[in-house]
Amino acid sequence: MAGKRPTVKSDGGNRVALVTGGNRGIGYEICRQLAGKGLTVVLASRNAEAGRAAAKRLLAEGLKVETQRLDVCSPISIRAAVKAVVKRHGRIDVLVNNAGIMADAHGARVIGSNPAVFRKTLDTNFHGPLLLVQAVVPLMLAAGYGRVVNLSSGLGQLQGMGAGTPAYRISKTALNALTATLAAETRGKGVLVNALCPGWVRTRMGGDNAARSVAQGADTAAWLATLPQRGPSGGLFRNRRRIAW
Repeated sequence: MAGKRPTVKSDGGNRVALVTGGNRGIGYEICRQLAGKGLTVVLASRNAEAGRAAAKRLLAEGLKVETQRLDVCSPISIRAAVKAVVKRHGRIDVLVNNAGIMADAHGARVIGSNPAVFRKTLDTNFHGPLLLVQAVVPLMLAAGYGRVVNLSSGLGQLQGMGAGTPAYRISKTALNALTATLAAETRGKGVLVNALCPGWVRTRMGGDNAARSVAQGADTAAWLATLPQRGPSGGLFRNRRRIAW
């Protein structure tokens, strides 16, 4: 963040989690699970009205959730959102980069794909998380505590990389590289950085025939967001188990 860095409270009080794309799907369920663990959850969404409606449902369950408009494709929106959350709470302890898109046409291949689809996908799935960690992780380092969780995909694994949805695959591979690089830079400083593959989940993206529920898809993210101090960093996980990049 440009300019004077906000004062960060480093006491051991209630943790504050910022979850992007929290108004539906896996992001919504991550908000539910983290709030259920006692965290104060900031449900961030591009559409403010959709975010408020989602938070209202969680508040009705007795969960501690608030909202924040955040468009991960807008540097201005990212800076404003982080500033607003820090102003309210003095801290951001957990960042979950959940917001993502799959913009590839059905049957898309690298040859013949519109480059604009790659730019759009990378903007949301890679550049957004990059700008968010650049804004939030310095605050975590100042506090001596932080958890960064990046929602990746098995489609982004270099091991066994296949054909199809090339823009989505490449964006998640880039997100994996960001995860590993940032974990190396923050190692031993109280900040744990990991990525996960939620599996094939019944969401708008995954479709009704997907094998896993949103609760199953969100479980590993909530686990990584609340790791103990000696927990892993710099890994890609599925079902709470490390898998190959």
